[in-house]
Amino acid sequence: MKAIIIDDEKHVRQAIKLLVPWEELGIDHIYEAHDGQEATELITLHKPQIIFTDMMMPLMDGLKLLEWLQTNHPSGKTIVISGFDDFQLVRHTVQYGGMDYILKPIDADQLEAAVRKAAQCWQQEEAERLRQQQRNIEMNQIRPVYWDKVLSNFIMEPHGFEAAAEALSQEFGLDRDMKECRLAIISLETMSGSLKRKFQSNLDLLFFSLTNICNEFLQQKPPQGIAYRYWNSEDEIIVLLYGANTGEELLNDIANGIWTSIKGNLDIGMSPAHPFPAGLPFAYKQAKAALRHRNLLRKDNQLHVYQEQTAVQHPALVFTDYAEPIRLSVRSGSAVEIGKAVQGWIQALGKLSTISIEELEHWRHEYTVLRSRWLIEWFGDRQPEFMIDASRSDFVLPLDDEGKLSLSLWQEQLTDSLIQLSNQMLEHQQQDNNAIFEIAKYIQNHYHQDITLIEIAQHFYLSREYISRKFKQQFQINVSDYITQLRVDKAKLLLLNPHLKIAQIAGMVGYDDEKYFSKVFKKWIGLSPNEYRKVSQL
Repeated sequence: MKAIIIDDEKHVRQAIKLLVPWEELGIDHIYEAHDGQEATELITLHKPQIIFTDMMMPLMDGLKLLEWLQTNHPSGKTIVISGFDDFQLVRHTVQYGGMDYILKPIDADQLEAAVRKAAQCWQQEEAERLRQQQRNIEMNQIRPVYWDKVLSNFIMEPHGFEAAAEALSQEFGLDRDMKECRLAIISLETMSGSLKRKFQSNLDLLFFSLTNICNEFLQQKPPQGIAYRYWNSEDEIIVLLYGANTGEELLNDIANGIWTSIKGNLDIGMSPAHPFPAGLPFAYKQAKAALRHRNLLRKDNQLHVYQEQTAVQHPALVFTDYAEPIRLSVRSGSAVEIGKAVQGWIQALGKLSTISIEELEHWRHEYTVLRSRWLIEWFGDRQPEFMIDASRSDFVLPLDDEGKLSLSLWQEQLTDSLIQLSNQMLEHQQQDNNAIFEIAKYIQNHYHQDITLIEIAQHFYLSREYISRKFKQQFQINVSDYITQLRVDKAKLLLLNPHLKIAQIAGMVGYDDEKYFSKVFKKWIGLSPNEYRKVSQL
């Protein structure tokens, strides 16, 4: 803390400096002034928390100084030290915020008590000021988010407007009697690559910057609209335009302002006029449709106004028509063949004059459905986890640095993705084959035991259906027949030993029942065990 002693008598200033325990009270800077005029200059410069002042001084006396302090430094705590026991002087001190009035000659205990009281009062008030300042900071941070969410809710629930109408009128100049509005969406989905890289680590800063730029245009007097972050989407800013006549010119000015401020071009979709607030949901759908149907191959127009004839679009191409060569190339494992197959699809796209987000998402859906079918065909119910996750991944628009659709970039991304899928598929198939051979080896080592498909499935943590299918694919025989054939082959060798009884041989190859063993053996070989033994010994 800082203190200043104001008195035209030097010995009084020295006495105060000696009598107050400055360090104990946390006061580390002490200034001196011989009159009120000099004091105002020092107080303005240093802003001391504790002020000692005489009442009778040249140039500016204590009366005038107290009045000046109340206006220019009200947080300071003032202690008057005077040689005059005058009621009017005391009254003036209290009237203008003085903490205490001490008579000369100065009583040390009285002075120390007054200074402690003043220091404690200032510290309490300072703590409250800091708390209030922090509250204000927090409110300033929360306030925009609060209004963004309130305004976002009106898109889905326009009837909620009435409850917030008065506050919105005071905050944003939104007339509660407004009959019509227009709505625009500023999309970050197709922002340029340079802008994306600039803000990739702080998307909140981009939203903050964009809404501020928009509102500089919209909130001029009189207010023409309000821009806010739409919390039901990851990449949209909503511009609510007051009235039916506010529109294209203002949004073009906003687009130019965005370019001037952050050197980025963003697409804007705009609805026609709708009743306010009831028409907000429909206005949002139309502004969204205007964006989804814009031509991604061009970037010469940022503002896209909804047109009724573009409400429904059908893809000019069908991805399914180009899927079979892609499927076969992935199965082949050849990166060259995959590249050729993808190139066929991209060449077909290159003949189109327009491509919209609507069409891209349709093709993406086709690809996802086909890919799922391929995985079922290749892996059945045991699809590798990485393939399931990849099929659920979000579609990222292949855009160049200007924000236009890049067919070459899309070709590169799709080719790389399919090559990776092919490599992972081949690797996984190799692992599957290894697992099937492990199962065959396990059967060979345990054929003489009561071995079943259920027991094998539990041992290898695989489903019975999966083992049956893959085993049949690999060995062209089902598991049970493989076990039987192995047991019969072993029995044939044992039957060459004339000293072994049929019952013994049955037990040695995994059959507890001699009759059942004989029945299985005859069905498999065409001869009973005894007949086979006689024939083998001839």
